[in-house]
Amino acid sequence: MFRISQYMRDLAAAERDGAYPAVRHTRPSGPVVIWNLIRRCNLTCKHCYALSADHDYAGELSTAEVFTVMDDLKAYRVPVLILSGGEPLLRPDLFEIAARAKAMRFYVGLSSNGTLIDAAMADRVAAAAFDYVGISLDGIGAVHDRFRRQAGAFDASLGAVRELLARDVKVGLRYTMTALNAGELPALLRLMRDEGAQKFYFSHLNYAGRGNIHRAKDAHFAATREAMDLLFDTAWADAHAGIDREYVTGNNDADGVYLLAWVRQRLPRWHGALRQHLQAWGGNASGVAVANIDNLGVVHPDTMWWHHSLGSVRERPFSQIWADESDALMAGLKRRPRPLQGRCADCAALAVCGGNTRVRAQQTSGNPWAPDPGCYLDDDEIERAWAGAERPLPLPA
Repeated sequence: MFRISQYMRDLAAAERDGAYPAVRHTRPSGPVVIWNLIRRCNLTCKHCYALSADHDYAGELSTAEVFTVMDDLKAYRVPVLILSGGEPLLRPDLFEIAARAKAMRFYVGLSSNGTLIDAAMADRVAAAAFDYVGISLDGIGAVHDRFRRQAGAFDASLGAVRELLARDVKVGLRYTMTALNAGELPALLRLMRDEGAQKFYFSHLNYAGRGNIHRAKDAHFAATREAMDLLFDTAWADAHAGIDREYVTGNNDADGVYLLAWVRQRLPRWHGALRQHLQAWGGNASGVAVANIDNLGVVHPDTMWWHHSLGSVRERPFSQIWADESDALMAGLKRRPRPLQGRCADCAALAVCGGNTRVRAQQTSGNPWAPDPGCYLDDDEIERAWAGAERPLPLPA
């Protein structure tokens, strides 16, 4: 995850104080675990990586099995659990799991499509004291309904946002951009501001599940640049005004290099300091600081690698699976630098993006170390972003 707001707040502080904050880089105690507790979903979204449908799936972990895994995760110093699906609210023991996770002092997030959160459910979510609830929106009104394949889905999800915010739950909007909904971003950012949501998560389309089926509809790279410019300008305006809203992106670590280019043009005296921070961040964390457990207990390098099993928590503890580098993919993901090939191996900014999202290369070429086809920057842009600063451009208002 690329935390745009963190870097913009640092830049705003540097402009105010005349000094860039020191590099804050500490090795995470363990990976963030995104846990698909259930595969069943009441929707069949076009870009679903889990290929979920509205029926039960056999063989899912029992409550007792989930608790056993949680004990191992805590001992392995996993700091964060993101409870996901499918639609996690369809799992009868979700709140029992969440209560235990909170009692064990995990940071606990909930990822939902929001359509099942009415006033009564919002009361239960608020009482569970989730640290964060992410609600997915693909656009406004009918655009969202088409992606979710259900009439009225947008109204239901927006209603969930309002019910949760009324109960002081931290809410974020989650948006996956494709060529079919790229024009919705400005309206969704306005919606975030108008409704008072605290976070916006922008996901680049990754080639997994239905996202792989629909990859020909991925947004053109020019639209991606426009979207990133809008996110950067919006996050900068908030940081400069002292407004505490969060903007983050996922599934394309070229975003860090593009931010370097943005700063090089607008705030050139902080270019070198930002580059140090971005190198400390290091880019893609699949297989290192991000992990996934699916509904059957199978461990994956992240949520987009469901076609690649590292092992089952029913057979070995997660801690043993995650530390095992006998799997060639896992060994490569943990290497620094990774065993990249072609353009990615030769990239001047490799220390920032870390080779980007390897699943796109694997899905398109069969080779996880091939150049990432989702990198939206050309070689000249990367070289300019990495190099020293030039005459600054005016900052956005």
